[in-house]
Amino acid sequence: MNYFENIRRLVVKVGTSTLTHDTGRLNLRRMDHLARVLADLRNRGVEIILVSSGAIGVGVSKLKLASKPGDIGGRQACAAVGQCELMYIYDKLFGEYGHVTAQILLTRDCVDDALRLQNIRNAFERLIDMGALPIVNENDTVATEEIEFGDNDTLSAVVARAARADALVMLTDIDGLHAENPAKNPNAPLIHVVEEITEDTRRIAGGVGSSRGTGGMYTKIIAAEHATAAGITAAIIDGSAPELLYSLLAGEEVGTVFPAKERRK
Repeated sequence: MNYFENIRRLVVKVGTSTLTHDTGRLNLRRMDHLARVLADLRNRGVEIILVSSGAIGVGVSKLKLASKPGDIGGRQACAAVGQCELMYIYDKLFGEYGHVTAQILLTRDCVDDALRLQNIRNAFERLIDMGALPIVNENDTVATEEIEFGDNDTLSAVVARAARADALVMLTDIDGLHAENPAKNPNAPLIHVVEEITEDTRRIAGGVGSSRGTGGMYTKIIAAEHATAAGITAAIIDGSAPELLYSLLAGEEVGTVFPAKERRK
């Protein structure tokens, strides 16, 4: 069954661990590959919104710090430096494939307020109508504990709902949800379709991601739960091979798919 048939608007989320090398520096080859695939899908007529992590990690690297600062002010400073670099590279890469990018930075209070949420929704609509490709990140420069999303998996589900997307795909450093933790059991089978997210689903997804990211499989499951409840089909696939997006949209068995509870009209 092709759960991604007739997808018109797609939110793609990419995490820090997918965007960077183990050194913490940007994986430019992968970023170029991702930009090429997303630009091609846009050329095909799919409306793309990219939710991208990486600002703090890029800032840490650019400032030549040994590790991510533990204090809020330090992380905000890294985000301010890193976001400039991240958007510069995205704009350059997408520009080479004929697409204009737009930066949208959000905090939790932006979507908790009904009027501001409508303004965000209007912005997405107009940007897409004008042919721009919105790139969204949490506004880590101003975010504090009270107004932060906590991770961009959560943000991607919020964006998918706000933008009235048909599907959400999370690119990560693993090929999907396995029946057991593949780090402990390399032979753990991949679960291709999760019809319903249960307590057992959350249990096997437990654990955090890499040292360069903020989330893990658990936060992606929660994001998928929020998306599917809103009528948005979600998927988790291997971010090291962005061309898998073609296979996913063609209905091939890729990653883990979470079918929408009720397909959005």
